[in-house]
Amino acid sequence: MPDTEVLPVQIDQQALTAFHDPIQVAHELAEEFGATAAERDERGGTAWHERDRIRKSGLLKLIIPKSLGGLGAAWPTALQIVRTIATADGSLGHVLGFHYLVSVVPHLIGSEEQRHFYYQQTARQNWFWGNAFNPPQVSSLDANQITGWKVVVTQDGEGYRLNGTNFYCSGATGSDVLVISAVKPDIDRLAGSFVVGAIPTNREGVIVNNDWNNFGQRQTDSGSVTFQNVLLQRAELFLDPGPFSHAFATLRTCLSQLTLTNVYIGLAQGALLTAKHFVTTRAQAWLNSGIQEPTEDPYILRHFGEFWVELESARLLANRAAESLQSAWNYGEKLTPEQRGSVAVDIATAKVAAIRSGLRISTEVFEVMGARATKTKDRFDRFWRNLRTHSLHDPVDYKIRDLGRWALVDQTPKPGFYS
Repeated sequence: MPDTEVLPVQIDQQALTAFHDPIQVAHELAEEFGATAAERDERGGTAWHERDRIRKSGLLKLIIPKSLGGLGAAWPTALQIVRTIATADGSLGHVLGFHYLVSVVPHLIGSEEQRHFYYQQTARQNWFWGNAFNPPQVSSLDANQITGWKVVVTQDGEGYRLNGTNFYCSGATGSDVLVISAVKPDIDRLAGSFVVGAIPTNREGVIVNNDWNNFGQRQTDSGSVTFQNVLLQRAELFLDPGPFSHAFATLRTCLSQLTLTNVYIGLAQGALLTAKHFVTTRAQAWLNSGIQEPTEDPYILRHFGEFWVELESARLLANRAAESLQSAWNYGEKLTPEQRGSVAVDIATAKVAAIRSGLRISTEVFEVMGARATKTKDRFDRFWRNLRTHSLHDPVDYKIRDLGRWALVDQTPKPGFYS
């Protein structure tokens, strides 16, 4: 297996010994993170203290099988935790969700030996995984035809070298391991050219640029990572069975889509809870309303009722999709394309509902809170900014197109980097 250069991380053994209810741990972290979320949103950069709190909480080993040193939780639990953290802080929910997403890449597309190695090392050394995975540019008419790339991989003796820059590398800063992607520049077909691997973040030539400065999700560390002649050992590549080998391998995209769906729902929950607290503690009845308390205002009640219906619908759809994903996960490499397609439909449905309800709620909460809620120091707009920023990475119109094909001609979404 790879000659890993990652240094052991100090683990709070007392905290791990006391670990009994991951959902409760997530709620405790969320309460803590929520107290500083507005301030950190303004500051941007890396949430070093909060990421260290996640490290010491035991949650990094949540989905690793117990037989390999983890807690053995199922995907519905992991996704509920992502949603809980995102309710308080969308950036930290995103970072933790991507840790789960990329740390199972060896399970999905690697050999059994690689799967065991990375799971065991993650559990023993409390590794925090980061993302440096980008899809290559492909033809809009032929998804298997590569038309451009960001990082290339070339042969160097028995190993390889990486050169180039990948973008939107969520959680790369402060990570221990990076999942990377690259293409072989002399091959223009996706199946033969695209490679995925895992390397230590501190390897020579890896430069985490810390250049993420968008108006939302400001502490996701989603900037770029540059590779300058970086060594990539053959054992660090996931070649067997590889990323396009079978239906189970393509569940990575489904998991990515559902992880973000739960981040979006968390943001909508956060906006709604913020509005609830504001209306019940700080708001005043409108002077022409004829009522004494804003909680009696029929228009405010109508808004909250509509918020509830839309958010609850998205939550239930996401919960159903999580159960569907877990069922598919349990099949492993026996998963059929038809079963995978059904999961993709459930997830796409939940994602559309989450984006639509989240954008509406995070915008319209100002109508129930009023002008006082627009003070810069409160940064109540962060819920909308966070959701709007990331939901644009994967246009919802194309999700609806996929669902239209399913509803009209029973065609499930084709496996790809976004479906």
